[in-house]
This record gives sequence, C-alpha cells and structure tokens, in this order.
Amino acid sequence: MFFNTMSSHFIIIFGFSLVFASFVNGVYEDDVNFDQNYVPLWANNHITRLYNGTEVQLLLDQSSGTGFRSISDYGSGRFGMRMKLPDKNTSGIVTSFYLTSAPVGSQPGNHDELDFEFIGSSTLLQTNVFADDSGGREERYQLWFDPRKDFHLYEILWNQYLVVFYVDGVPVRVFKNYKDKGVNYISNPMNIQATIWSAPWAGPVNWKEAPFISSYRRFGIDGCVSQSTSIDPKCLSPGLPWNVQKDLSPREQIMHQEFRKKNVVYDYCLDKARQQHHPECLLPHIPPD
Repeated sequence: MFFNTMSSHFIIIFGFSLVFASFVNGVYEDDVNFDQNYVPLWANNHITRLYNGTEVQLLLDQSSGTGFRSISDYGSGRFGMRMKLPDKNTSGIVTSFYLTSAPVGSQPGNHDELDFEFIGSSTLLQTNVFADDSGGREERYQLWFDPRKDFHLYEILWNQYLVVFYVDGVPVRVFKNYKDKGVNYISNPMNIQATIWSAPWAGPVNWKEAPFISSYRRFGIDGCVSQSTSIDPKCLSPGLPWNVQKDLSPREQIMHQEFRKKNVVYDYCLDKARQQHHPECLLPHIPPD
C-alpha cells in the first residue's frame, strides 16, 4: 500500500509552540478535555465522554445522530481531530469533521466550509470546499488503511494563502487562494464541527446493526479566535506558525503527488459537468492538483 512504500524521511513533523497570545485557543494535544473547547450540537444524550473527557463517542441510532462544535469561531489555524469510524457496515452513514461558517440551526445558503466526510463506505473519504457558495468541489479517495480499526489524524490547514487537507500527515488536497483569478476563497470565520448522521444518498442503513459509534480524540485547537463577523486582521499575522506556509514543502509535494496518483477516485475538476462551474479547474495547474 502507498503508506508502506513511503520512506520514513517523507514523514513531516510539524512543531508548534504550546502557548500563543491570548487570541489563540488551547494547545494541540491529545489530553485536552472535550468541554474545554467544544459543546454538543444536538442530541446530547447520544454523546459519551470517556477518559476524563479526552475521548468522545458519537452514537447514531434510528432516533437520532449527534454532533458537536467548537465554542469559538476561528480566522486561521491548523485544525486536527483523531477519528475512528464505526466498526460496522456504514452504508447510509455520514461521519464527518469539518470547519463551517454556516449558522447553527438554519439553512446555510452560500457559506464557507471545509469538509472531511466518510460517506457510506468506511474507506471512501470525501473532501469538499465551500467558498461563499454552495460547494460542489467534491474529491473522493480510497485510503490506504481501514479507518474503523484505529484512530487516524485528519487535519485542515487554513490561512490566507491556501487550504491543505492532511491525513496522518499526508497532504491529500490543496486549495489555493486565487481570488485574483476570479476564484472564490474562504472569507468568513468558521467553527469546528464533527457529526454522525444518516443520509439516503449515502446508501441504505442496516438498522439491525445499530447503534453506530464514531470516536474522536484530540480536542486542543491551534487556531486564531475571531470574535467578529469578519476575519480578525490579527488572524492573518505572519507571527502565527500556520500562516507561514504558502505552499507545500518539497517533501510534501512528493507525498501529495504519490497520494493523488494512487488514491483519488473522483475529482470534480475532471468532471465536465462540474468543472465549467468552477474557474479554478481552468487554471493551468489543475488538473493535476
């Protein structure tokens, strides 16, 4: 498999300081209590806290799914969550970790959003980007591991230059800021959310296997809190470590290219029905990413 064929010197370790200015919330560690940075979205009785709140299980049954969101909104950062999927047939089930500017409890309309979603199949991971619009930028990948068997780290780096989706340190997708070329880009503060729910478009659910339980760890947050309705200028500061990155490093580029060559099963920019609606697909660097 791809991961096993990669030399260890391609593994990138990103070091962050543990303490930033007051507008940076939390530390990026596995032992942070869930309630320090997150609150339930709905169906609180379907959320179970374990190990002094350092792990949370989300339960889906026929009565309800559930989810949680960050207490704060952010204007930039590197956001990560360790996830383990339900160890069952997940047809019809969506398990997610994402950032969104959509208001809670109402129709989102045009908004900003960066998604990790497992849709129906336990090994089919989808990412999507909403940039003050309705999205439609889906990419799908077959992962090199079974996400039901153990926790894996899913991260989103977001700054004023680019968005990078990482899986276990491998950059699987890059979405750059090309506003100067007519491409929409993230422009609103976003909060962090994670959910499990059922969707008819993801396939039929075998409710005889319920309940379905997804697990989450790593509740520290490396991000710049933005307390206004627009991104606070302090969140664009070059002094924040995640704002230094303007492109992938040479090592990351090799990892990225190898992943996309072997693991991408759908790219909206290769879909003629979709690509015409997204000007980034017509830029010289796409495809390939």
